[in-house]
Amino acid sequence: MIVVLAGLSGAMAVAAGAFGAHGAQAQAAEWLRTGGMYQLIHAVAAVAVLHLGARMPAWLFLAGGLVFAGTLYAMALGGPRWLGAVTPIGGTLLIVGWLWLGWSGVRG
Repeated sequence: MIVVLAGLSGAMAVAAGAFGAHGAQAQAAEWLRTGGMYQLIHAVAAVAVLHLGARMPAWLFLAGGLVFAGTLYAMALGGPRWLGAVTPIGGTLLIVGWLWLGWSGVRG
């Protein structure tokens, strides 16, 4: 399931980046670019860490990427600006995923 969701996440990130590059106004394009970059990186990271046996960091990367990028995408497409207050929750999930991965390495 993680690989399926990572594939969908990667596709969504590329679509957002393409729309941002070719069809959005300046602020919206920046939100799409930032969201797409973070989502794409973490989709790839989720698959990589899954193959290392780190399931929880993989889930955190996917969930965090969806919340972080999803709120930016929504604002770029005209959603309410208060969604910007939700974006850091996604960022926090991403950070926790990286810390969890690091802790897994320490525990060996």
